[in-house]
Amino acid sequence: MLKSDSQSASPRSLNIDSASTSLYSLNGDWSATQFFEELVAKNKLAVAEGFTYCKVSGLEGFEEALHAMQQAPAFCCVSDIADGYTELNNTPRTRRIKTVFLAMRHAIDDMDARNECMEIMRELFRQLMSVLTLERVKLEQNCIYLDPRISFNEIDRYFFSGCACAYFQVAVDVFTDLRYNADEWAESIGSQS
Repeated sequence: MLKSDSQSASPRSLNIDSASTSLYSLNGDWSATQFFEELVAKNKLAVAEGFTYCKVSGLEGFEEALHAMQQAPAFCCVSDIADGYTELNNTPRTRRIKTVFLAMRHAIDDMDARNECMEIMRELFRQLMSVLTLERVKLEQNCIYLDPRISFNEIDRYFFSGCACAYFQVAVDVFTDLRYNADEWAESIGSQS
């Protein structure tokens, strides 16, 4: 979890003006789940192909969603689990990696239908990235940085019978204040006094 405003640098503490948006907050958070939910609802291709949005917890949650929603023809699922790390260097930052799963149902063992589904998902990915490019500029104004390399990965055809599946991951970096603060500790740590 990211630190609160009093513990980490934020656009407010750095005296940076921010455009108001519900997709990110001033403490360095960006809601990938909300962002992609809104995109799927507004995208003509996603609506035409019947993509249903859902929030899942990792790959297992994605698989459970595919089982549970048998009537839905297509899915865009954002994992609420974020992998990540904190980098200890001259500009310490915390990276969170969000995973977005895409899936489309097709006739079992119909490779032509599966390939058609993959083409649709590739195009949907392209369209989502066209908006993410615009969002990236807004986020950078608030000291939130997206890794510009976002790869589209197809999941093996045996992952879920009758369903073409793919995923991509969005890495989000925020500045992290790692200065030692004695007020956070019951007693002095290491060489700090």
